Amino acid sequence: MEMEAMASALGVSVPVFRFLMCFLATIPVSFLWNFVPGRFAKNAYAAASGAILSYLSFGASSNVHFLIPMTLGYLSMVFWRKHCGILAFFLGFGYLIGCHVYYMSGDAWKEGGIDATGALMVLTLKVISCAINYNDGLLKEEGLRDAQKKNRLVKLPSLLEYFGYCLCCGTHFAGPVYEMKDYLDWTEGKGIWSDSWKGGRPSPFGAALRAILQAAICMGLYLYLVPHYPLTRFTDPVYKEWGFWMRLSYQYMSGFTARWKYYFIWSISEASMIISGLGFSGWTESSPPKPRWDKAKNVDILGVEFAKSSVELPLVWNIQVSTWLRHYVYERLVQRGKRPGFFQLLATQTVSAVWHGLYPGYIIFFVQSALMIAGSRVLYRWQQAFPPKMALAKNILIFVNFVYTLLVLNYSCVGFMVLSLHETLVSYGSVYYIGTVLPVVLILLGKVIKPPRLAGSKPRKEE
Repeated sequence: MEMEAMASALGVSVPVFRFLMCFLATIPVSFLWNFVPGRFAKNAYAAASGAILSYLSFGASSNVHFLIPMTLGYLSMVFWRKHCGILAFFLGFGYLIGCHVYYMSGDAWKEGGIDATGALMVLTLKVISCAINYNDGLLKEEGLRDAQKKNRLVKLPSLLEYFGYCLCCGTHFAGPVYEMKDYLDWTEGKGIWSDSWKGGRPSPFGAALRAILQAAICMGLYLYLVPHYPLTRFTDPVYKEWGFWMRLSYQYMSGFTARWKYYFIWSISEASMIISGLGFSGWTESSPPKPRWDKAKNVDILGVEFAKSSVELPLVWNIQVSTWLRHYVYERLVQRGKRPGFFQLLATQTVSAVWHGLYPGYIIFFVQSALMIAGSRVLYRWQQAFPPKMALAKNILIFVNFVYTLLVLNYSCVGFMVLSLHETLVSYGSVYYIGTVLPVVLILLGKVIKPPRLAGSKPRKEE
């Protein structure tokens, strides 16, 4: 009865409230990991704490769902090392897709429900990356990318290490995704987690407190905004009576509102990962040096809301999953000696869409994202073609790219939020599909108007 009262006060269902309590508990539970003695006990604690919190959040069936892809991934590494990466990829995604279809979690989430599918999504990426890195351990370092060299596993992790890595409670529910190599070094006190490493281990309390305060602000803003911008309004007769600019502004505000929920979730995960020490990524080169917590960072709020181009968005939104997609999908589809193109971008976005679920809204959103980024690249190439003496024209194009990103992102993300094909098309059609037409027009213009590369200029990272 008390739980029902507290859930009602927050305006959420009891299952969501129970999940939130367990999710917040990951912060103290992750902190206690620091006091567990010995490598064996640390791995056992990581695995057991994740499994117990999952049981309290979702019930016993959740751990059964986690055990299946974990077992398939580990068996592929034990018996078919030469092909374990591709096996784990298809087996992991196959099981995840089956759960997406069976539970149709998106509908439950929209209606205030919760299930273990979100945690299974994170675990699937861990299982796949671990197997691919063990597969890479067979390859010679020559010709490997920097990320492959850094994360490759020469030795098979023990079963307990593997379970600890997959279920570690600080990142089990909502990420961020991290590498097995980092987990092993963290558990064993090696590399940047070694007491003898330059600078030693920093105190995590200041950074963790900042993340907790950020989470509180994000949740407060979300709870304030969400009653004013319900997703049901896209099919409401009132919405149809509005003019074009009013509809477009509502799309912006609905996307803006929804993002604060994700900012809250990732801020809590960031605090959990920082307080355990796993989020530490080294010291800055400044004087005096300051600790960096990049491994825990999953979103740059200002970077998202004020992105100067669509190309920047994967670098600031769901950062660790974007990094995973880049290392394990995008880069591995590029043939040696060739540059990536629209195919690699579209394939990566399609994998991301399937990972989220099979709703039409997800598929449309990620196809839209590929178009959005490709269109932004055209604007970027044009703005880079202006010489320094034409700074005003260049700055105008930079502003145009910013406005373009703002418009197309919030137009596109309606599909991600409403999920159904009908609601997605109704919302897109209400603004004359402007967020689809603009990127396509820019891509086509980019084929015709090809600015010359300035002498001495080098390809930028955004390219």
